[in-house]
Amino acid sequence: MRSLLFVPGDSERKLEKGFGAGADVVIVDLEDSVAPRNKATAREVAARFIAERRRQTGSAIYIRVNDLASGLRDDDLAALIPARPDGIMLPKSNSGQDVQQLSAKLRVREAENGLPDGKIRILPIITETPAGVLAAATYAGASARLAGLTWGAEDLSAAVGARSARDGHGRYTDVFRHARLMTILAAGAAEVAAIDTVFPNFRDMAAFAAECAEAERDGFTGKMAIHPDQVPVINAAFTPSPEAVKQSAAIVAAFAAAGNPGVVGIDGKMYDRPHLRLAERLLARARAAGISA
Repeated sequence: MRSLLFVPGDSERKLEKGFGAGADVVIVDLEDSVAPRNKATAREVAARFIAERRRQTGSAIYIRVNDLASGLRDDDLAALIPARPDGIMLPKSNSGQDVQQLSAKLRVREAENGLPDGKIRILPIITETPAGVLAAATYAGASARLAGLTWGAEDLSAAVGARSARDGHGRYTDVFRHARLMTILAAGAAEVAAIDTVFPNFRDMAAFAAECAEAERDGFTGKMAIHPDQVPVINAAFTPSPEAVKQSAAIVAAFAAAGNPGVVGIDGKMYDRPHLRLAERLLARARAAGISA
């Protein structure tokens, strides 16, 4: 997953545009982008649209359901699971236990709708509450459905009383840098994808591209988008370059040819086992993007 595009579930026009944007994942949103009075309508619109159009898109389809405290999550699942989504985005997740609870609900819904057990994946947003940030380590081993971990700043701002998540230079302040860091580390511990949060100012493409580059540098493997125009920028930033793919393939090949030792030398430079692991990860990302070594 490189690009994950949010689309409001109550707008057929925006769903149409979002499904044609070329994102790896379209996240049909039933939560923040849908007004409380439109929740029921959004379920109907989204379920019908997904059922009719899912075969016409190359994107995976995830549903961002409402959080547990809203009392709306079970209605969301009842309405949308028959449309056979690929995954559920879990907002305001407080721990791996929340993932386990959702997994149990999905198992029942899958059985009711003739879906294979474990087909529907889960992508939790793990930093929207202070408890969620502090419980980041609990996702390792929580569920085989876990597709990745992602984070968000806006709900956390409200929870801790921060006036802004960024300083005057556009950089995250300490609390939010910590939440971002914990997401990368928690994803690494759980051996799943780390997905960076949204960039709200979709008109500032230069700043957006810079943030994508920083996220890829730091270990994120994808980023969420709020506008279709952000999707190509994300895909470009998180698709390994031909040069990086070639170098990684050479490292893997050198270790294999030498019988997988602790260290190999290539053109006068030494590479150890961490370099091998990095090369293997990059090649896996390249294959997922349809790039061969």
